[in-house]
Amino acid sequence: MQKPIPAGARTMSERLQVDRRPARVIIVVNEDWMFWSHRLALARAATAAGARVTVATRVDRHGERIEREGFRLAPLAWRRGSRDVIAEAAAVADLAALYRRERPDLVHHVGVKAALYGGMAALAAGGPAQIHTIAGFGFVSVSQRRRARALRATMGAAFRRVLARPRSHLVVQNADDLADVRNGALFPMARVHLVAGSGVDTEAFAPSPEPDGPVTAVLASRLIRPKGIVQLVDAARILRHEQCALRVVLVGDPDPENPDTVTEAELRAWHGEGLIEWRRRCDDMPAVWAACHVAVLPSYREGMPRTLLEAASCARPLVASDVPGCRDLVRDGDNGFLVPLHDAPALAAALARLAGDAALRVRMGARARALVEQHYSDRHIVAQMLALYRGAIGIGEAR
Repeated sequence: MQKPIPAGARTMSERLQVDRRPARVIIVVNEDWMFWSHRLALARAATAAGARVTVATRVDRHGERIEREGFRLAPLAWRRGSRDVIAEAAAVADLAALYRRERPDLVHHVGVKAALYGGMAALAAGGPAQIHTIAGFGFVSVSQRRRARALRATMGAAFRRVLARPRSHLVVQNADDLADVRNGALFPMARVHLVAGSGVDTEAFAPSPEPDGPVTAVLASRLIRPKGIVQLVDAARILRHEQCALRVVLVGDPDPENPDTVTEAELRAWHGEGLIEWRRRCDDMPAVWAACHVAVLPSYREGMPRTLLEAASCARPLVASDVPGCRDLVRDGDNGFLVPLHDAPALAAALARLAGDAALRVRMGARARALVEQHYSDRHIVAQMLALYRGAIGIGEAR
């Protein structure tokens, strides 16, 4: 297994070039907003290092922004929640056609669907070097629905074939996922890399003093049940019964493409009951964290939770479930609290403790910020990913 590459081991100024021409890199991400929030810094750094970057994604609201950055844009006509076999086969064929047309030196697939479909497309197109970043298996890994259980039984075999290519690399984001890959013999461990998330801009997400007003805990994410939304609402009900003065705010939108989405009717009912406040997804996340006191994410499983990284960078204490991904970032009793999965009373107790102790919030928030600066900043993560790009392409080391 290759260990994480230390920050500074390679500089971002090393050129991403092949035979004195710009390396052709395609980054495949399910949704344009996900590229914009999670992979923009990496694409900018790859371009600055001399690569020609194409972004392949489903275009919704960020297409013009992506093109203004100077990246090529390849719109994908897929849907994350599609069950149309013909449409899904067409999505793989479209990617294969893109790969044949662009002849990339490297394709970076971000997410389960991008890795599976992009990997099959790369096989059909002659097999460029590939990096697959998988932050857990999402709905398939945590849902108990019959469809998810059936998919779990078939996806392993498909991934073994896709990931077995000699120039194919797998990136996981936390220690638990790394152990799962090792124990499942899913992939040759020499080509498995641990890179802890997509990084966070520590200048944009800067510390700020706590705001005036009631203590506020924010959960910011897609509003789906595996993020622990129901458990947080149950905890809010406990806190109200105990007369704890804590506002609970949900920031985000339901996800109709996910079978486990929370519905607008549920959100409006909880809001009307006075348990939570609901606000739509916000592009100005630094302002969201500046206006709160605590970040909370009682998720069922994560890769490396960006929402908590952003809050930690803003020096906010963290409350999360003791599950993969969250436990890598949250140090219980140091920069926040870890609570047992599905345990609303424990979640309520952790939130109540922070609500009643301003000094504890400030101390934990400072520790959270320090951890991000040391290990999770854009500078650290992008340097690691560019080094992987070079290695996968064959720049400076054997392929």
